[in-house]
Amino acid sequence: MPRSLNSVASRARRKKIIKLAKGYFGRRKNVWTVAKNAVEKAMQYSYRDRRTKKRNFRSLWITRINAGTRQHGMSYSQFIGKCKANNITLNRKVLADLAMNHPEAFEAIVNKVK
Repeated sequence: MPRSLNSVASRARRKKIIKLAKGYFGRRKNVWTVAKNAVEKAMQYSYRDRRTKKRNFRSLWITRINAGTRQHGMSYSQFIGKCKANNITLNRKVLADLAMNHPEAFEAIVNKVK
């Protein structure tokens, strides 16, 4: 029995990778083996950095809350500890937004926990 080749599926697989490599520089965008390696590496980076982004934002929020609380004579750790003790369950994202964009509301929270 002769060997059967499914060139339709093979071409579709290659086209999918080449399409993902659109915008890459040089041979990375149109040479199959180079593009495949570049796209696989890009996928690894994107998977990793979707998780890193969450860490970066949490650290940004903590920095902003710390800056806001220092203006009212309190440290970040004291503020968070007193928020927990007073059952204020606002998360860091919301607290950072209040500290940046609504300082009077943030000041009211700081005064409540003092």
